[in-house]
Amino acid sequence: MTDTAPLRRKIYGRRTGHKLRAKQSDLMGSVLPRLAVPLPEPGETIDPRSLFPQPVRAVWFEIGFGGGEHLAAQAEANPDVGLIGAEPFVNGMASLLRHVDERSLRNVRVLADDARLLLAGLAPGSLEKAFLLFPDPWPKSRHFKRRFVQTETLDLLARALADGGEFRVASDIMGYIEWTLGVAMKHPDFEWLAQGPADWRARTPDWPPTRYEAKAIAAGRKPAYLRFRRRPR
Repeated sequence: MTDTAPLRRKIYGRRTGHKLRAKQSDLMGSVLPRLAVPLPEPGETIDPRSLFPQPVRAVWFEIGFGGGEHLAAQAEANPDVGLIGAEPFVNGMASLLRHVDERSLRNVRVLADDARLLLAGLAPGSLEKAFLLFPDPWPKSRHFKRRFVQTETLDLLARALADGGEFRVASDIMGYIEWTLGVAMKHPDFEWLAQGPADWRARTPDWPPTRYEAKAIAAGRKPAYLRFRRRPR
């Protein structure tokens, strides 16, 4: 990061789950090194377009992509866009790599680390969209500081997003939705795009579902879908 002190990693919770299957382990050994994004050195600024082997018209960034369903679907539907996903959970990374391998996706890059560390080094205005879908809500009040949505992280996003760029957040935990709105609507660089209830009760047509969304709906919980626009500088 060029204008503030270096960030420290903030990864909470477990990083591994069930033992990887043989195919998953193979992908972690063969595909992950090819797609892995190097973290910027202190003071270094990265143009994310340079991370892709072929020219892309824009770059989108997913923070904590879970099983990778949304990221893979967006990459497949938008071959002219570069998709970067950050996910420290090993099993989630293995799941995305399977999607990338089976669909022969060439416009995906990944970071198996804290997303903030990469955001801090991206060139200003270099992202068109960012996604935070069904993050860990950290429901206990003493853990609220672990939530990704904080003023400091929105500062990073505002720096990396282009004017008019979009930040999308989805959750089935209303406490997290209220928290996100409370933080984002106080931030001078973001505006909530909702004009009425229909704008946050349903996904837009260009917003693919995730397995976590399906689980929430099956359990009787109704997700909310928030869209914020980066105000002009």
